[in-house]
Amino acid sequence: MINVEGLSKDYGTTRAVDDLTFTVRPGLVTGFLGPNGAGKSTTMRMILGLDQPSAGRALINGTNYRELSEPLRHVGALLDAKWVHPNRSARAHLRWMAAANGIPDSRVDQVLADVGLTSVADKRAGGFSLGMSQRLGLAGAMLGDPGVLLFDEPVNGLDPEGIVWIRNYMRALARQGRTVLVSSHLLSEMAQTADHLIVIGQGRLIADMSVAQFSSLAQASVIVRSPEPDRLAQVLGQNQITAMRSSTADGRPSLTVVDAPAERVGDIAAANHIALHELTPRNGSLEEAYMRMTAGAAQYQSGAPGQGSPGQHPQGPPPRSQFPQNQYPQNQFSQNQFPQGPFQPQGPFHGQGGHQ
Repeated sequence: MINVEGLSKDYGTTRAVDDLTFTVRPGLVTGFLGPNGAGKSTTMRMILGLDQPSAGRALINGTNYRELSEPLRHVGALLDAKWVHPNRSARAHLRWMAAANGIPDSRVDQVLADVGLTSVADKRAGGFSLGMSQRLGLAGAMLGDPGVLLFDEPVNGLDPEGIVWIRNYMRALARQGRTVLVSSHLLSEMAQTADHLIVIGQGRLIADMSVAQFSSLAQASVIVRSPEPDRLAQVLGQNQITAMRSSTADGRPSLTVVDAPAERVGDIAAANHIALHELTPRNGSLEEAYMRMTAGAAQYQSGAPGQGSPGQHPQGPPPRSQFPQNQYPQNQFSQNQFPQGPFQPQGPFHGQGGHQ
């Protein structure tokens, strides 16, 4: 488990992280989201003892990272895939990490096989593509069979097959009872990977909730198609329901209703003898909820072309009053380099070097 309590970080007069408090629980993949400059990487670095907090603390299973003995047996992390000596082979890179933490050499070959790098284990890591470097970083994170894992943008450089593989990898690790915290800018991928989300903006907590709860914050709508769209819009308006002109994905004209359920729209159409060719409820997406929740929290926002360079947004994250209280709580691989089928860790997680 990871506990972040009142964590803040100042760089001169700039506050990068502002009084963050959250818990990352075992058995779940927790997505860590926020715009560029939100403070995600800085927070991860403080959790791992790489940066000293200005205030607050971050604990891993109740202990500060710097107080852990043989830390790779407790915590694995992938923050920078290129953090490796370019002239070392993949196997040599992992062997020195293992030696520093009292981990047997046999574990090196096991994690190389797990991430699909056995065939290139003796090649120089400096010649790896970004996708291969990501896999080597994952092998390093898993070297001590830790119970807590932190991944910063782990799908960078991976092709679609690799993305699916790492999604299965992280979910399998969580099913073993491990604590998995992963940051990503790929919202569609987080929607398929994460169970829980922590969202920050300009260093402050915006949301701490399940993916389902977060997605529900996006505005739901109903897509309606009718041979009489004007009359349908008129009778809906007479019932205090707004119908906006829109079009379907294949370009057919339609109406979009955001303030009434599909059943209500259908009943009104039937009562007025208006034929419907489509009546489709549409739930809001994770991306829509994210854009709504982080509005104003981006460090830089682009204008229309020709309106000058982006500038810093002055407003900060949305105020707490905007949301209900319970929603704002305190690359290049050949085929033989891929594991065949989705990754499934062998056996239950034992914790603290469970491979021994």
